[in-house]
Amino acid sequence: MSKPPRLTLPPAARAYRLTTSRGEFAVHEAGVPVHGTALLVPGFTGSKEDFIALLEPLAAAGFRVVAVDGRGQHESPGPREESAYELHELALDLLSQAEALDAPAPLHLVGHSLGGLVSRAAVLRDASPFASLTLMSSGPAAITEEQQARTKLLVATLEAMRDTAPVQSMPAIWEAMRAQDPADAVPDSPELAAFLRDRWLATVPEQLITTGRVLVSEPDRVAELAELPLPKLVLSGVVDYAWPVPVMDEMAVRLGASRVVVEGAEHSPNAENPQVTAGALVTFWQSLTMQ
Repeated sequence: MSKPPRLTLPPAARAYRLTTSRGEFAVHEAGVPVHGTALLVPGFTGSKEDFIALLEPLAAAGFRVVAVDGRGQHESPGPREESAYELHELALDLLSQAEALDAPAPLHLVGHSLGGLVSRAAVLRDASPFASLTLMSSGPAAITEEQQARTKLLVATLEAMRDTAPVQSMPAIWEAMRAQDPADAVPDSPELAAFLRDRWLATVPEQLITTGRVLVSEPDRVAELAELPLPKLVLSGVVDYAWPVPVMDEMAVRLGASRVVVEGAEHSPNAENPQVTAGALVTFWQSLTMQ
């Protein structure tokens, strides 16, 4: 679970709904596209707020930055139908978002965790809107066996409780999840704790069920992605519980991608060390204009 280091938007940012050919999506936006635009895609149980700390430094570097809630995720609406959240549907959503931004080139795509799998599916379907792809804490296939077990349990619980007590189930599952936090974990501030709970309750259960299945079953599509002449960056923290760092190292080699490991960060470098993460993204994007 990605935890934003703060929840207040910087003064130059704004929240609004992006209208696309596939519906409306809640977004945060900052900056003007002096050097380009970046579209940021959050992960499982996440939201656009996970990128709040990146908005200001990326905008200051001359980029328009747009972070989006996916379909059925936090403040973006979505139906109570599992089929609406299959990976190819989310990829089509992302392509519609890119089109709706109507951004002058270049448009850089950044996918965090599950968002990396969605981003990969989108560029494999149509890479033409994008100047680069960054896979942030996102691996070549399904998550580790340990995390698969946890995710399968969550999906099964959501499925079982959805039909018997749909209103009461989400708060109960949330409390059960938080009860599993390590005893020595740093307590969340009251504001952050309330936000995390509200975000969970606002997310459509079918979105969590279907995307959870993606995380435990996604095949390795690295060879297919490597064939695209799209510049790629693999970025992660020094430790990752979903995809081990050596796995992402190997993926970067197979992709012929640039590789950055962010010190002081684990699965969410965008939230855990945003200044260094922003710097790495800007360096990568700027390098493309010099090629």
